[in-house]
Amino acid sequence: MIANTEVFLDTNILLYAALGREHAGRRWERAREIVLTEDYCTSGQVLAEFYNNATRKGATPLTADKAREWVRVVAMKPCQPITPEVVVAGIDNAHRYQISYWDGAIIAAAERIGARVLYSEDLNHGQTYGSVRVENPFLPA
Repeated sequence: MIANTEVFLDTNILLYAALGREHAGRRWERAREIVLTEDYCTSGQVLAEFYNNATRKGATPLTADKAREWVRVVAMKPCQPITPEVVVAGIDNAHRYQISYWDGAIIAAAERIGARVLYSEDLNHGQTYGSVRVENPFLPA
């Protein structure tokens, strides 16, 4: 396991933190807290999804330069590259759990980098997929 890989961030966490309160509402504060204070890891897929969505979504999307800067800074954390093994494992996860390929690939990347927890609101809170347990960080404690 690489240092600081216990928690893996899905794309929405980064989007909520970057796009601000007007886009994310109550989620913005928690997302910002996660990004600024927690040790986490992510993947090349998450960074690409972030850039694509951050420059297109929200009342005021990020400029390409601002989104690029976010990607550059987040990429300083441990980051699982998209490899053929991750793609195949993502396909297998999609079939095994009846989820989208994209969610399957997120799980595969989290497993590959050694994360035990995946912060996501797109998958079932509390469910374990392989060796990764999903937590929705926006649910009340």
